[in-house]
Amino acid sequence: MTAVDIRVKSLAAEALSIGDLSARTSVSPRSLRYYEEQGLLTPGRTPAGHRRFDAEAVDRVLLVQRLFAAGLTSAEIRPVLPALLGAQGYDASPLVALRTHRQRLAHEIARLSDTAEILDEVIEEHERL
Repeated sequence: MTAVDIRVKSLAAEALSIGDLSARTSVSPRSLRYYEEQGLLTPGRTPAGHRRFDAEAVDRVLLVQRLFAAGLTSAEIRPVLPALLGAQGYDASPLVALRTHRQRLAHEIARLSDTAEILDEVIEEHERL
């Protein structure tokens, strides 16, 4: 085996297939392809066209999952993702979008709480009948 062969094997070992990334993140390959379509994940390709992800893709996918769980859409995630991942050339200004989303959630929670109180009153009134 030559030094070139070792280097090629080393690079190949660092690249994750979509199945490997799915297994490490517990995110389905279908979801990973969706993330790619939405510009949230950018794999490399083998000469045969197979997706290959670097090790950092694991953290990226896990962060995307957390942001989806927080109620953000892919369109809202895309512009803030580089800053959250510490990409060079990005400042904290994209965090304004996250704070805005948080404020919308707080308003929606307050509205839902008021709605629940009204419903509780109606239930209580009709339980007495």
